Amino acid sequence: MSKSISLLGSTGSIGRQALEVSEVLGLRLAALTANRSVELLEEQCRKFHPALAVCMDGSAAGTLKIKLADTGTKVLSGMEGLLEAVMMEETDTVLTAVMGMVGLRPTLAALKQGKRVALANKETMVCAGELVMAAAKQYGGEIIPVDSEHSALFQCLRCSEDRGEVKRLILTASGGPFFGKTREELEEVTVSDALKHPNWSMGAKITVDSATMMNKGLEVIEAMRLYEMPLEKISVVIHRESIIHSLVEYCDNAILAQLGAPDMRLPIQYALTYPARTHGPARELDLLQCPALTFLPPDEENFPCLALAKRAAQTGGTATAILNGANEVAVANFLAGKIGFMDISRRVEKALSAVPVVQDPTLEDILSADAAARQAAI
Repeated sequence: MSKSISLLGSTGSIGRQALEVSEVLGLRLAALTANRSVELLEEQCRKFHPALAVCMDGSAAGTLKIKLADTGTKVLSGMEGLLEAVMMEETDTVLTAVMGMVGLRPTLAALKQGKRVALANKETMVCAGELVMAAAKQYGGEIIPVDSEHSALFQCLRCSEDRGEVKRLILTASGGPFFGKTREELEEVTVSDALKHPNWSMGAKITVDSATMMNKGLEVIEAMRLYEMPLEKISVVIHRESIIHSLVEYCDNAILAQLGAPDMRLPIQYALTYPARTHGPARELDLLQCPALTFLPPDEENFPCLALAKRAAQTGGTATAILNGANEVAVANFLAGKIGFMDISRRVEKALSAVPVVQDPTLEDILSADAAARQAAI
């Protein structure tokens, strides 16, 4: 069980819920980091008294340093600050709740220190999963997933250490706010429409990814890396109710599922307390009040991002980094009102076709592919 945490991305949705969980569990917050949310980070620092606070934005870090001058919290900035937060001697667990490729280097650094990584930054596994898993094995680091779907798979897989017994991993997807819409209807949806997720309260980027089904595509790739499973052993089903968070089918045709209320505090807590379970703040699931549980196939024709993610997974190498980088830029442009909803998948497909793929990539190859994909998706 974790005792002292460096929380990367403490001002985001996952980060704020992680602070709530940590407070209930009585865990020490050694470091808190954010991008540029100075006021909220200051408030968090005054409540949790971390030894270190980091703003990725240098100007924001300067402002935070002045605001926290009367405290014992040290303030740093940029990637160097993130890496120092990860490598603090008192930290035994690093919870990575930052968005995008910024989480890659800190994750690798934590694993090379033999620490536990509570992983909520799926882009790290999508872009460089092989490097991350190799680092964990070489240095004795530990990866516990925080995503609700991957936490569910992780829990169900505890029933068997022999991956040969696993027939299939089944990821559930809510289908987002646009499930059932045609391509013509999707051409007309707005940013406001895309941010109305039916079940979960999440950040803007991941909410849009859920609407395009890219989030599920990224999770398919993440599952391949985390559980060392081939693409053909990973399935996606639409489960509108978000009660079953994922399932594992075994070779004897038994299927194990993890159920719970749609509350991210449960997978966050499990990643921090594993292998133990404790009382916590997550909502209770009342089976007598549950709606009927339904399952439908995903619509990859009208939601092509899922198919594009599978294509990148099949190609391998830097294709998944290209997919992710292009998607990050396309989603940012959609949120800024520069492109339409269906343009997201078009920009990603353009990048996948334009940027050369490198097999067996180094970290430098992955970072270069990411940069090229971002340029191609503009």
